[in-house]
Formats: sequence, C-alpha cells, structure tokens
Amino acid sequence: MNKFYAIPQKVASLFVMTLMGLNTLLAQEAVVKMEEVQVRADYDREVSGAFLPDVDGTKIHAGKKTSSIDLEQIPEVSMDNYRQVISKTPGLVLAEESTPLLSIGYRGYDPHRTQFFQVLEDGIPIHADMVGYPEAYYTPPLDAVESVEVVRGGAALMYGPQPAGAINFVMKKPPLDTPFTLESTNILGSFDMYSNFTSFGGTVGKFGYYGYYDHQQTDGFREANSDFFLNAWGGTFALDATGPVRWYLNATAYDETHGEPGGLTLEDGPNTVNYNTDRDGTSRFHDRMRVSRYAVSVINEWDVSDRTLFTFRTWFDYYLRFSRRQNGGGFGTLPTGPKAQTNQIENQQFYTYGAEPRMSHNWDWLENTHTLTGGMMFYYDWSPRVDETGNSPTAMTGSTVNQSNRESVYYSLFAENLFQFGSFSITPGFRLENIWQSVRELVNKSSFQTGKPLQDETIYNFAPLFGLGLEYDFTPEVAVYANVSQAYRPPIFTQAVPTSPNIAVVGNLQESNIVNYEIGFQGEPVDWITWDTSVFLIDNSDQIGSRAVNDGPITTVIENSGRSIVYGWDLYTEVDFVGAANAAWNKDDGKGWVDRYGSISAYTALTLQKGQFINGPNDGKTPQYLSDYVLRLGLTYNWRDRIKAAFMGNFMGSTYAADNNTADRFIPAYNVWDLTVEAKVYKDNVSVIAGVNNVFNKDYYARIRADGIDPAAPRNWYAGVKVEF
Repeated sequence: MNKFYAIPQKVASLFVMTLMGLNTLLAQEAVVKMEEVQVRADYDREVSGAFLPDVDGTKIHAGKKTSSIDLEQIPEVSMDNYRQVISKTPGLVLAEESTPLLSIGYRGYDPHRTQFFQVLEDGIPIHADMVGYPEAYYTPPLDAVESVEVVRGGAALMYGPQPAGAINFVMKKPPLDTPFTLESTNILGSFDMYSNFTSFGGTVGKFGYYGYYDHQQTDGFREANSDFFLNAWGGTFALDATGPVRWYLNATAYDETHGEPGGLTLEDGPNTVNYNTDRDGTSRFHDRMRVSRYAVSVINEWDVSDRTLFTFRTWFDYYLRFSRRQNGGGFGTLPTGPKAQTNQIENQQFYTYGAEPRMSHNWDWLENTHTLTGGMMFYYDWSPRVDETGNSPTAMTGSTVNQSNRESVYYSLFAENLFQFGSFSITPGFRLENIWQSVRELVNKSSFQTGKPLQDETIYNFAPLFGLGLEYDFTPEVAVYANVSQAYRPPIFTQAVPTSPNIAVVGNLQESNIVNYEIGFQGEPVDWITWDTSVFLIDNSDQIGSRAVNDGPITTVIENSGRSIVYGWDLYTEVDFVGAANAAWNKDDGKGWVDRYGSISAYTALTLQKGQFINGPNDGKTPQYLSDYVLRLGLTYNWRDRIKAAFMGNFMGSTYAADNNTADRFIPAYNVWDLTVEAKVYKDNVSVIAGVNNVFNKDYYARIRADGIDPAAPRNWYAGVKVEF
C-alpha cells in the first residue's frame, strides 16, 4: 500500500477511537446530571454588542481581540460590498476588484483570496483547501449572513492554520417565532447591475427550515470583460432547535462566472493600456474564470448537563476552479506575438471531508467556576489539477502540459481553559497540528523535455501551538486584555512540490512561525458608547519565499528565509450623540430620545502601523499591503430599525502590492466614501433601498497583480425594494 494512503487510515482510526471515548465520558456524566440540562447553544445563538462574549458555546474568547459585525445594524449591503461590512473593524485591508471574489489582508499579510485568514461558515472551513490551497473563492451571500465574527491573535488555537486570524460567517437560521416567513429583495444599479435575494423559513413543532436563493449580475465598469453572473442557493433544516439535543442539516450550492479584464500600467508604449488615460480600459478581452461549490454539513449539539456542552460538525464539499487566460500579455499590455494565439487553461477540483467534535465543561475550584474547552479536527482533501495549452485565446480545452493529483491530510488536538478568579482570568491553550501533503505528477511536459522524472512527494509538518490570554474586568462591560499566542503558515502545494524543472526546494520546508502579541482596553458600558484600543506586535519568522539563482537549469529556489516584524496601534470608538445627550440631560438610560428621534452615531476605526523584513531576500523592505495608516470613519442613523442610513469613509495610506517593493507595485494613498439608506415605507412589509458608492468619484486602485493595476469602480448608484411577509 502506498505509504501516504496508510496515513489517513491511522489518523482516522485515532480520530474514531478518541471520539468514542469522548462520547463515553459525556454519556456517563449525562446519566448523573441529565435532570440539570439547559440549552447553551453554540450554533444557533444570539450575540449582541461589538465584541464576542468571553465564553461562546465551545469557544473561549476571553483575553483575545474580537469583533462582532451585526449586519442587521447597517443598511442593506448591495452586491456584497465588503467596504461597508468592515467599516467599523480596524486594520482590515480590502483589495478591491471587479469580480465577486473576496480579498482581505491584515497587518502585512497578502490579501489575495483572503488566504492568510482562516475563513469559516458557521465554524466550518470554506477555503478550497485550507492547507494546500487556502484561497477563499467562495463566500456566502451577505443577505444570508446574520453576523461576521473576526478573531485576531489566538484564532489559530481555535481554528488552526493561517496567521492573520479567523473570519467566521454566522449564517441565518430557521426563525423560531413563525411557521412561515418570506423575504425578497430586488436591486438595480449602474453598469446594468441587478441582484435578487429571496429567502423563506419557519418552525413547525420541532422542525425548522430556512432556504435562500441569491442572484447577482453586472456588466462591470471596464471597457469589456468585467461582467459577472452569480447564482447561489442554500438551505438549513433544524430538528428540536430549542431542546437539549439539536440537529442541523445544511446544504449550499454556488456557481459564478466572471471576466478578468486584465491590469493597467502607468507606462506609455506599444500595446500598453495606461491607467491615467484610460482607467476603464481592458487589457485582456478573453480571460474568464468559473467557480462552483457544492457543500453539505451536519451539526449536532448536546447539552449533556448544565455544565457540559458537546458539539459535532461533519461536512463534505466540492470545489471547481476553472480559468482560461490568453498568453502573450504583460504588465498592463495587450497580448501580442505568436503566443497571443494560445491560452492557458487551468482546471482544479477539490473534494473535501472534515469532522470536528468540541466540548466545553464548567468546573469549580477555589470557590470559582472555570471553563475547559477542547476538541479535535480531521480534514482530508483530494485535489486533481490539469493545466492545458489551448490553440486560441478562447479555447476551453487543449493539450495537457501538467497533470497532478494532490492530497492533504490534517489532524489536530486542541484545548483551552479559562481560569476565573473574581474579575481576573487566565486562559492558557494549546493546539497540536499534524499535516501531510502529497503531490503525484501524472504529466509534466517541461520535465519530460529536460529528462527530469515525474515527482511523487509527500511531506509532513508538525506544528505545536501555545498561547496565553489575560483579562481583567473592571465591570462586566469594561475590561483590559492581553494575549500572546503562536500561529503558523504551512507550505502550500506549489511551494512544497513545485512542478517547474527550473524551480528547486532548498532542504525540507518548514511551516512559517508567527508569534502575536496584543494588549488592549475595551468597553461597552452603556448603549451610547463603545471602544476598543490595543497595541500589537507580530513576529513572523521562517517565511517561505523564492529567490533567483544561477545554477544551471535552476533559476529559482524556494526556502525558509524571511522574517518580518510588524507593530502598531488599533483604535475603534463609536458614540451615539442622541443617547449621550439623553443620558446627560434626562438622567435615564439614554433610550428615551433614541426611541423618539433615532440614534446618530459617529465611529472611528483607526490603525497606525509600521513593519519591515529584518532578514531574507527582502531585508529592509515593507511587507505588502502594510500602509502606515488605515482609517475608517463615518456617521450612521437608525430610527427604530425603520430608517437606517450610513455615510462611510475609507482612508488608506500608500503601500506596495509586493514584498520586494518594486516601483510598479506601488499603491498611492486614497480615500473613498459610500452613502447608503434603507427605510420601511409600508408597515414592516415593504422597504426601499438606495445608495451611492464612491460618492466623490475618486480615481484610485487598491490592488495590483502580475498583469497590472486593477482600477477600483468609479461613482455608481443602486436602488431597490425589499418585501417581507
């Protein structure tokens, strides 16, 4: 038997035996304490406020920097505009593009496809392959999302790979208070934009259901080939959602196709498309990409007692990533020459299975109640890839250049314990990460031509992670916190086993090691003021990078070589002026005037930061997308949730889109403002929606890729109607 295939069997056996033992222990406790059962939901629960609670089901957030983004508190977000979603979250960097795909960076991490975050949907990873190919081509439609959770620092102890933190989309669940409800939103806008979101749900007896359909389409603002067409479906079935044992079955489908209009340049010359003279121009007229994803998951929650909660998640998903890209083009230049009559066709598929049991248990010691959480995760992905060369710019098939089968096996054990001593808490934690990656080449045309044999490689990485969180609560709503925790970045497929005969790996690649330090002060003592301020430092060593060499046929080597230090200050504050005035003059809780006139809030989300590489090939350079400042500020208005309005500004300092800081990857400072309104016009049944993005029509760009500058959209409008029954 192939040595690699024996590994999953051993890991799976250990996983099953451990799970059986955990269930046995829980069952023994249940015999004694079943009469004490109370619901402590982990999956379908309400989280209010700007921060996540110290203990949230089977997860501990005490001593960590967290954000909770409630999408119901802002006006309708059209076409999944994440600039508005993250408006109150310090430090996040959105690399804007014309496609519906999401790219978010943070504190010097590459934003492309949000690959340095662990991205989850209801706690389940949604990267194509969270280990070997961690790109989030899929994200759920925001109309189906209840809230977005962001965890920094200690997120790796909770969710595993990727050092920037975790972004968890908390999906809407079957409503418990009605047997049937229906909602439909239709929006029209600039560039022939149209979107429809329709959902329905309810609960009858012990059975709950929720389903949605999402459609988005636009021609885009570029000269040509910036259109996209998206369809998404989802459904949740719940059994006994308010009982001590709860079951949820989820299924989603997603399919989108978009054009890639290519990048622009600041240079003049033959076949160039210049940003300054034609910012809406197109340099790639035939490049297209398609993403499809189908997923199903089962979630079980069991209130074993009033002190113990057990959860189990298992899931399967299938990804298709298909693209065709014309050859012969350069940075902001049109394809020319003989190569322009051919294209590159890339077909990647991902078949993923995962399972994760977790538990939390409250226990007493020294007259205080403490909380232990722990669990394990098993994850397997099989990913065939085929690269072809087509004989025309629009070819969908061609001659095979590379073909390989890739596999990832991942197994982790983790635990954290919240020691509570009055107002002071200490939370140590650990996570033991085991990763096996394999690449088996079936075809490699370049290797065949040079006489290099096909590769069949397996690598193993073990990453023990440890962390410590501290928190002191002055009141239940005001606290100081501190956290030091480890994270890591495993090698991805193309680094671990490169397919080019001109690329070599130096030694055995190890995972990049990251240590996060953060100290902060946060509070939400009354309804009309919220703040969170912190200082941070990130030490990122053993970074995996490439270096040019001149060693015969080898022109590039991949190695652990880089180290960077990033440090800075985060500030988030929000004040409701009406609530503050009411509290000052009426001496009540600040809600009287708010209920009568509505709340008018001003917010600021500011990050000041510095960083550089301190060794390796980029020594002295600044990590990509690390601007000196990231500032978001604005005003919001909310009257009884019937009228909601927001005026939101984003200011970004200059930065580079590559770690080597070359001139063609420089992104100048920019600012952009959005205005959005939502108002109920007939009872609670009919609402109107309207907005203007990039109100002042700023010319800017927030993303540069290998094909050139990706311009951001000019001023555009949208308007629509939402109907609810």
